Amino acid sequence: MQLIGMLDSPYVRRVAISLKRLGIPFEHQSLSVFRDFDSFSRINPLVKAPTLVTDDGVVLMDSTLILQYLEGIATTSLMPGTSQTQALRLIGLALMACDKTVQIVYERTLRPTDKQHQPWLERVAIQLHAAYAQLEKSAHRFTCDPLMQADITMAVAWRFTQFYTADVITPETYPQLAEFSAQAEILPEFVSTPLE
Repeated sequence: MQLIGMLDSPYVRRVAISLKRLGIPFEHQSLSVFRDFDSFSRINPLVKAPTLVTDDGVVLMDSTLILQYLEGIATTSLMPGTSQTQALRLIGLALMACDKTVQIVYERTLRPTDKQHQPWLERVAIQLHAAYAQLEKSAHRFTCDPLMQADITMAVAWRFTQFYTADVITPETYPQLAEFSAQAEILPEFVSTPLE
């Protein structure tokens, strides 16, 4: 099994950490959708990270769909047997935070400064704060024992946002999330899967 994509993507990182947590062996190819476009396109013509190539050669993409597949082949689960609706809500909020962070990063790095649309950046920042505010309200429920998919996704999202947009989202504003993420980042699955 091969996981394709760079760990600076929260979507790739959440899959890699989940693979480790589930005990599923895999090979990681750190290919960039920008710098390694041609190499990536030979594996997946859509050049979508993450891409997972299964042991039987099937190419899967989208972190949520990949994780659904992994849950189907694993001997354990990262989704709770009870309160699954709450877990899905938290995962959705964390993925929304990832999406909004990505939008800010792309606007800032792919557009020339004079072409950046400030009203758009302000709107995305409002949405990003809304996602983290909702997660902060539930932060007292987060635990690293046992480490579940909602925990992984939230911790990965927070680290990604802090790495790229710390000027927009500060730990002081969301202290429980910051503390939870710090606890998650010292776990072996996280340490061995650093944000590149």
